[in-house]
Amino acid sequence: MEFDLIERIRRHTDVARDDVALGIGDDAAVVAVPAGRELAIAVDTLVEGVHFPKGTAAADIGWKALAVNLSDLAAMGATPAWALLALTLPAAEEPFIDGLARGFAELATPYRLALIGGDTTRGPLTITVTVHGFTTPGQALLRSGARVGDAVMVTGTLGDAAAGLRCLAEADPAPYAALVERLNRPTPRVAAGQALRGIATACVDVSDGLVADLGHICTRSGVGAEIDPALLPRSSAMLTHFHDADAIDFALAGGDDYELCFTVPADKASEVAADLARVGCGATRIGRIVEGAGVRVLDGAGGARVPRRAGWNHFA
Repeated sequence: MEFDLIERIRRHTDVARDDVALGIGDDAAVVAVPAGRELAIAVDTLVEGVHFPKGTAAADIGWKALAVNLSDLAAMGATPAWALLALTLPAAEEPFIDGLARGFAELATPYRLALIGGDTTRGPLTITVTVHGFTTPGQALLRSGARVGDAVMVTGTLGDAAAGLRCLAEADPAPYAALVERLNRPTPRVAAGQALRGIATACVDVSDGLVADLGHICTRSGVGAEIDPALLPRSSAMLTHFHDADAIDFALAGGDDYELCFTVPADKASEVAADLARVGCGATRIGRIVEGAGVRVLDGAGGARVPRRAGWNHFA
């Protein structure tokens, strides 16, 4: 049965690449890193009831399991190439496997990302994906390069996924479909990450919440940051269904956005916003890098406000 499941997944996700000498079917895959490139590797695990609600459609789970990993590659400015999938299932249900594999393949195909191996086992529903991508030596985006005076920017809009999760508790979540879609099918900003190579001084993807993730840049770079909540980009769907105060809280600390938060020299901010608009996501300047440590959220009167939530922490 296990090998039947593997074959079902392979049929849905089969992508031919010249750099894959041996893919699914042996004890290990054999691949070739192109000359003059470095390999970026990321891994994420999604657990039912923690990273996606019980009852989430299998295709959405497959999409999201890959998307959160591609977002990590995007934050490094990397080009996706290969993936490994480790799947823990409470039962070997073929319709679920087919749906999950279809959702995975729907996102993988535009990137020509090849699934080259993995594992299946029995237990609570858990999906672990490892992705591999290529970077140019010395050009990977890091969290450690932000400098005092840099502009802080983000792609897309913030807070939609957290708002979508809140909306799932409604008796009829249908009116909130756009927000729920952002929760279930985030868009990894791969093209934006590639466009930021050589320009951004630091970059991180927003998975745990803006304040928490920008805090990682501050820690690694040895700087502080100030952000103006009035500048946070929020979608029309969010503002239709939530008051401004709630929308700001979702944007500051909601998590699961998988947008990019990055820093650039202040005189490059307008140019970068125009460049990212051309790749389809846009970018908004929301603050600046300052001396000190940590993230300071301005209150509009020169002081600081404390977000109602601090962002996601698995062990808090």
